Amino acid sequence: MDSIFHEKQEGSLCAQHCLNNLLQGEYFTPVDLSSIAQQLDEEERMRMAEGGMASEEYRTFLQQPSGNMDDSGFFSIQWFNLNSLLTGPELISDTYLALFLAQLQQEGYSIFVIRGNLPECEAEQILGIMRVQQHLQEKRLQNSTVK
Repeated sequence: MDSIFHEKQEGSLCAQHCLNNLLQGEYFTPVDLSSIAQQLDEEERMRMAEGGMASEEYRTFLQQPSGNMDDSGFFSIQWFNLNSLLTGPELISDTYLALFLAQLQQEGYSIFVIRGNLPECEAEQILGIMRVQQHLQEKRLQNSTVK
């Protein structure tokens, strides 16, 4: 199994190890993820300031710690099930992701990995500002039998 990249857990850098294992290479370091999180924080500040820098909402936002990282090694990553048979995207928790992918593979579904630079996406910008809640039950379209 030498051809499969596996980065062992070190400290509390779960996001780094998850991304590098998923992408099959040493793509991210703690410094890289910290820099990305700081960029997201700045983007969030700019977006919040658009509503008025004197607003109570903006001042409250500035008092909150980063939702993108903390000193323990936590980095925020959100995964979504984009199955076209669902009525819409569904959030997948970090703890459920491995089980979910294993289940899909067991059921005969194909799992595609996309590498490279992806185009800017409005959804990513929105998720940088707002957090979404996971729904417990998936909603499939009626009468769908396509795999």
